[in-house]
Amino acid sequence: MNSSRRPRRYRAQPRAAVGLKLPIPKRGALDADLRKYFAACDEKLGFLPNVLKVYSFDQKKLRAFIGMYNELMLGDSRLSPLEREMIAVVVSSANRCYYCLTAHGQAVRDMSGDPSLGEALVMNYRIARIPRRQRAMLDFAHQLTVDPTADAAPARERLRKAGFSDRDLWDIISVTAFFNMTNRLAAATDMMPNEEYLAASR
Repeated sequence: MNSSRRPRRYRAQPRAAVGLKLPIPKRGALDADLRKYFAACDEKLGFLPNVLKVYSFDQKKLRAFIGMYNELMLGDSRLSPLEREMIAVVVSSANRCYYCLTAHGQAVRDMSGDPSLGEALVMNYRIARIPRRQRAMLDFAHQLTVDPTADAAPARERLRKAGFSDRDLWDIISVTAFFNMTNRLAAATDMMPNEEYLAASR
């Protein structure tokens, strides 16, 4: 094999960021705090995630989304940021959410340093080589997603036996619930992920 061959460039299908006609403003028309936040995204990620671009049609809703996302995914918790991203991927896989699978699958690849883990969680989390504790966490997130009316008491007890506190359970449930909401929002609006996610961290 020719090791000097340039890696294949992944290209997204040419699609609009969202399937709704929303009054998305130019960045310069946003309030100063949001322009600053978008600039921080540019610096950290190298691009602005489409979900933030789309949400900017209503700055109040955008701030609410950013605040909840940052608190759930980056705030104080005994769940690691990687574990929270793992939940996001398993929930998004169950819901077949293209946007969230693409974005959060890349986050798992990046945080874990293991592209195979990101792909396993996207395709079938049960084949992933992960500790029993994380398997119990993902089993619970998957069950809550595909069968939200099921009796959750046995699953909660399995999580406690795996070493999770009731506060940890709250965080698992909160992240699971949040991504069920965002999955439905992305799917119903035909929201497309940024092309940059596709080739990153592989």
